[in-house]
Amino acid sequence: MGNPKAFLTVPRQEAGYRPIHDRILDFGEVEQTLNTSDRKLQASRCMDCGVPFCHWACPLGNRPPEFQDALYHGRWKEAYEILSLTNDFPEFTGRICPALCEKSCVLELTIDAPVTIREDEAAIIEAAFREGFIKPREYPRNGKKVAVIGSGPAGLATANQLNMKGYEVTVFEKDEYVGGLLRFGIPNFKLNKAIIDRRLEIMKAEGVVFLTGQEIDTKRLPEGFDAYCICTGTPKARDLKVPGREMNGIHFAMEMLSQQNRVLAGQTFPKEARINAKGKNVLVIGGGDTGSDCIGTSIRQGASSVTQIEIMPKPPVGENPATPWPQWPLVLKTSSSHEEGCTRRWGLSTLRFIGKNGKVTGAEVEEVEWEPEAGTGRPVMKPTGRKETIKTDMVLLAMGFLKPEHPSYPENVFIAGDAATGASLVVRCIAAGRKAAADIDTYLGGKGY
Repeated sequence: MGNPKAFLTVPRQEAGYRPIHDRILDFGEVEQTLNTSDRKLQASRCMDCGVPFCHWACPLGNRPPEFQDALYHGRWKEAYEILSLTNDFPEFTGRICPALCEKSCVLELTIDAPVTIREDEAAIIEAAFREGFIKPREYPRNGKKVAVIGSGPAGLATANQLNMKGYEVTVFEKDEYVGGLLRFGIPNFKLNKAIIDRRLEIMKAEGVVFLTGQEIDTKRLPEGFDAYCICTGTPKARDLKVPGREMNGIHFAMEMLSQQNRVLAGQTFPKEARINAKGKNVLVIGGGDTGSDCIGTSIRQGASSVTQIEIMPKPPVGENPATPWPQWPLVLKTSSSHEEGCTRRWGLSTLRFIGKNGKVTGAEVEEVEWEPEAGTGRPVMKPTGRKETIKTDMVLLAMGFLKPEHPSYPENVFIAGDAATGASLVVRCIAAGRKAAADIDTYLGGKGY
């Protein structure tokens, strides 16, 4: 490293978010960027540890010490080349990854100020596009064809890797746009869709064929391909089957999020079909990232108030002995959407929805406690009898997704991403897509990795 003691003199500096009063008025990306000089200084904080736990924690096996060193010395192209060896889409992960690498950084352990790996990654890929380092390439073809079903992060990574290995790749997407979760599940204020389109143009120029509006029955896959990869994600959301669920005003989170992204893309919807939080008291049920996205979207739509409830207990603040370093810490997370204004509550179970004239007006909830089960220590929910009604005009169910079930497939059919594991992180889906491509290549007589 050029400056092995920089972490002693250079404090961690995050780019931060746009001011709240400004960002809630639009769906532009909330995160800002640092100038080139400050970004190099942040890269200099990397200690080049003898055991790079950042590399260990990254599902993609990224090499932060190597690309941080290149970035610090101003070798942007080299930094991009190192980064792209392990990550097909740093422009996605650099924006929306929770940065498992940073939580395992030695500086996180010692001074609670890890290297800004995620932001540095985003800066590198943006410089690569800006400086023209990324250009379509031609790859020799091997005469074999592979179909990828689904164009989310796993499908895109699978297609990209197979295309580079010489296969003719066709991606089938059921929706009208390519991108899957990236396109329809993640709000624009976290990932501008022009970022997706920019990458798709490169992939198309390199030979990947995308077919949209293709609803493929995985039991009857299209003919003419040597292998297939199922990357259809987790399309079925977990429902809340309590009295009153059928009332108007209760929606799955993805119904709202995908519709809002479509509206921003120029589509229109009849008034009666529009899911709009304007002037409403919104209740978000579920405390994960999807729930957070619902909060930010509701605020931008003009909600009167937003309340988020979670059935699990409030996570510890700062540190959690149950998940010590270098593991991913299960602690209280405050997102940019939370900062924008919402009430957060934990340990609440929803008993029923209350309404008038078929329209939801409230949710009856009960406080619950979690106690360890004798013998196993597994947490068991215990109702307390303390009940109340939360006033609401709109309910958004953000309680996760059900792992899909698959039939028995022929040996030339592979499964990758959330379709195989259940809902996970975008970075894990990209890693799964890369592995699936290697497995398909090996199956068809190639060398895999």
